[in-house]
Amino acid sequence: MSSISKVRRESRVRRHARVRKQVNGSAARPRLAAFRSNKHFVMQVIDDVSGRTIAAASTHEAAVKAAGSTGSVEGAKRVGALVAERAKAAGVTQVVFDRGGFIYHGRIAAAADAARAAGLEF
Repeated sequence: MSSISKVRRESRVRRHARVRKQVNGSAARPRLAAFRSNKHFVMQVIDDVSGRTIAAASTHEAAVKAAGSTGSVEGAKRVGALVAERAKAAGVTQVVFDRGGFIYHGRIAAAADAARAAGLEF
């Protein structure tokens, strides 16, 4: 790993640790965690009290991969809508958003907006 990419990753991990001090999911209002890499995007609805994942969606899934690019804003929108649909099926309507140390821009913002549009409140 090059020096610049190592610094960027460590900085993101530090930011995420600061965010996680404040953002905790419960059964009533679980945490919607987002993670992006260069090629893929992952979102999970997590109950931190019991330590279980309630719903998840990713661009690794065959249906999402087949729909188009996985490392783009469009891919993130598909994942946001899919995780919201699965969370609502599990009985979750309100979540707290965890941006994972990433800035609220681009794929992170697109996925959050798609999840809101699909019916999740945060």
